[in-house]
Amino acid sequence: MRKVGNRVAVFGVFTALALIFSYIELLIPVNFGIPGAKLGLANLVTVIVLYKTDWREALLLSVVRVVLAGFLFGNLFGILYSLAGGLLSVTVMAALKKTGTFSVIGVSMAGGVSHNIGQLIMAMLVVETYAVGYYLPALLIAGLLTGAFIGAAGRELLKRIESISLK
Repeated sequence: MRKVGNRVAVFGVFTALALIFSYIELLIPVNFGIPGAKLGLANLVTVIVLYKTDWREALLLSVVRVVLAGFLFGNLFGILYSLAGGLLSVTVMAALKKTGTFSVIGVSMAGGVSHNIGQLIMAMLVVETYAVGYYLPALLIAGLLTGAFIGAAGRELLKRIESISLK
């Protein structure tokens, strides 16, 4: 079992890496044509943490990263939307990973779709209308595509760091 100090240091490194990816994503001029749709580079770190530690640390990382990135690079509404998406995403990914029947790519794709659904639900609550639900088909496709990309990258990274134990 790792000492608490080591766990905190490793968590700090992953948090910093996720924040760096969040910032890099702001610099990449990718327009999916869907409001709020992004590649989700920081979710790569969440996937790695989910597979190398446990769901609690992945959930905590997601929350900490969303709040810090929101204050550094975004606004309150961005934090609300991202928290809703992140909480649902990590919950779904952890549940699917636990079954053992899904690959890293499949888990990540479900996470991407869940993230978008969580954000859409929050948007419906904030704007008090279901009209934003018209974005659902486009968001599902975006979640599948970005989730597949992040999952493939995560699978390759996990292969390369297989011998490193973080538990």
